[in-house]
Amino acid sequence: MVRQQSANMESVLNQWPNSCYEMAMKKFIKVMKALSDPNRVKMMKMLQSRRLCVCEIKEALGIAQSTASKHLKILEEAELVKSVKDGLWVNYSLSDGSDSPFAANMIGNLKHWLEDEKEIRELNKVLPFINRCEIESK
Repeated sequence: MVRQQSANMESVLNQWPNSCYEMAMKKFIKVMKALSDPNRVKMMKMLQSRRLCVCEIKEALGIAQSTASKHLKILEEAELVKSVKDGLWVNYSLSDGSDSPFAANMIGNLKHWLEDEKEIRELNKVLPFINRCEIESK
């Protein structure tokens, strides 16, 4: 049975032009690399609850704003998050995954993963109290 499934998968892949297969592989690797950093995974978990700006994310994680921005850029390039400019703010939210089945799959699975991890629970506790207007006035 496994050999038959493997042969079926191989025949499907052989029908794809090499460029499509290579493009799919690159998208897959980009998603996996984007999620290989703990802070980026935490950002994904935070964005499950609401849209956030960079200053809110950096405040919650205790990292520099430039570091948070770099992480968000990597997540955005992997099509895991999207950004929308709103006046002076750039708001980040989870992507709908419509452009990448790999991103869609990981976004969906992350909603169910890591909820019991101590760091995620702590972030979920402090996140409701982090407010961009209060951060800006500091």
